[in-house]
Amino acid sequence: MGRGLIDAAVFVGGMSILLGQTLSWSLRSLVGRKGKSARARVFKQMVRVGVRSIPIVLLIQFSIGFILALQMAPELDRWGQVEQVASINAVAGFRELGPLMAGIVLAGFAGASIAAELGTMVTTEEIEALQVEAINPVRFLVVPRVLATVIMMVCLTVLADLTMVFGGFVTGVLQLGISPARYYHLTLETLTNKGFLTGLIKGGLFGLLISLIACYQGLSVRPAEGSEGVGRATTVTVVRSIVALVVTDGILTALFYAYGFFDK
Repeated sequence: MGRGLIDAAVFVGGMSILLGQTLSWSLRSLVGRKGKSARARVFKQMVRVGVRSIPIVLLIQFSIGFILALQMAPELDRWGQVEQVASINAVAGFRELGPLMAGIVLAGFAGASIAAELGTMVTTEEIEALQVEAINPVRFLVVPRVLATVIMMVCLTVLADLTMVFGGFVTGVLQLGISPARYYHLTLETLTNKGFLTGLIKGGLFGLLISLIACYQGLSVRPAEGSEGVGRATTVTVVRSIVALVVTDGILTALFYAYGFFDK
């Protein structure tokens, strides 16, 4: 238990320091003289981290929307409210399953890749080479990955929301006999600006957590550990990212509910 508490304290402290350095260098890099090259690195990481994750996110979210509608339909039909599938699917997607599932996919797809890449750079002494050339590793390596992950996570959340609603729409119209116009009307009637905003807030924070954990674990690899250390950092990144997402999601949901974000 003592070792576990010490490890947790070291992890939280290291993450806090990395977050502070990332925020500081983000402001200096994007508005300074080298802002153009910094933005180019961010765009490159956005393509690598987010764009390549789109097919997986769309497939998973469409399947969830399709399945969720079929699972709810029998119970709702008992009360003559099968058309409320549209409302429940929209709420579940925009408030919860859109950002959460997109975050889990990004943790496995991009988080593991970032941790493995940075860990490999540590073992091959590329990080030390950057420091010898007076290049700060946080500014050059961490900042573009964090900014790209946060931005793309918000974008993926929107795509995940819409795709899940479309999956439920396909089920509702083709399988449950709900008219397209009625499904569309119920979906718009259920959604609110606050509900949509809560999903975007979750998405942005999830992206920050994933990227920070991945960068921290990758940079924590020791040169002597070699490929074993890189593999361990990759595994720990995925596990800690998913745990962090679920815990953070629960905390945010409780706060949004307490402050009335889910009220119409």
